[in-house]
Amino acid sequence: MDERGSLTECFEEHRTRLRAVAYGMLGSLNEADDAVQEAWLRLHRADTGSVENLAGWLTTVVARVCLNMLRSREARREEPLDVHMPDPIISHEDGGDPEQEALLADSVGLALLVVLDALTPAERLAFVLHDMFAVPFEEIAPMIERSPAAARQLASRARRRVRGQAPAPDADLTRQRDVVDAFLTAARHGDFDALVAVLDPDVVLRADGGVARARQTVVIHGARAVAEQARTFGRLSPFARPALINGAAGVVVAAGGRPLSVMGFTVAHGKIVAIDVLNDPERLADFDLAGLDGSP
Repeated sequence: MDERGSLTECFEEHRTRLRAVAYGMLGSLNEADDAVQEAWLRLHRADTGSVENLAGWLTTVVARVCLNMLRSREARREEPLDVHMPDPIISHEDGGDPEQEALLADSVGLALLVVLDALTPAERLAFVLHDMFAVPFEEIAPMIERSPAAARQLASRARRRVRGQAPAPDADLTRQRDVVDAFLTAARHGDFDALVAVLDPDVVLRADGGVARARQTVVIHGARAVAEQARTFGRLSPFARPALINGAAGVVVAAGGRPLSVMGFTVAHGKIVAIDVLNDPERLADFDLAGLDGSP
């Protein structure tokens, strides 16, 4: 095999992990693909003959590309939105898609991605690479032009925010689904007390309506306020279909092949602690929801 063929084979071996790194960094599937493609181009332009750890080299390249994309995104954002929902990864509850499962190997839930979006680019890079992909701080430091100690501090700061705003979900998917089903049943019947019973007192509901809806964003805190909002969901509940949203129990609301909403739930200690909703029609139109809308 020639050198180019060997590089191609090596890159393909690491592509899935590189895409997972980029998705964790960016929260966008399209941008993650762009970052991986840029790493591919740089690999073919670079002299890698003296590189001992090509996997580490590729991870560094992807991370730096993502860092530049995050900085560019931050510079373009004239006024931060209340909430911008990351791209959800939607799959059937029986799983079966190895690539999606690989993307979610580190439990990159929607709630976590929303919190990561509020970090500085350097904080996000340090946290994602170290806490999610076990990259040593000695390798992270040069990417952000800081010392290893400073990189460690950035990750620690990010970790505190994540723990406070995106608690780890219950590991038992069946338990998650039971709680979500109880929520949907209560919403369908307009049962306020039953809704409050399945919600954590400090639950947060975040919904992104997108630019098409004049950047209509919603952030609601507290069980009673979220329960009041959830009762309005009752009319749509007949169109809700169970799905895995970033590996956790969630629902897709679709009718006649047209997606209306994607709802991700974070269930911790048997209560719903976060509900993350994507209502943006333009973004929803890009998702393949075959088999999730009740159609054959």
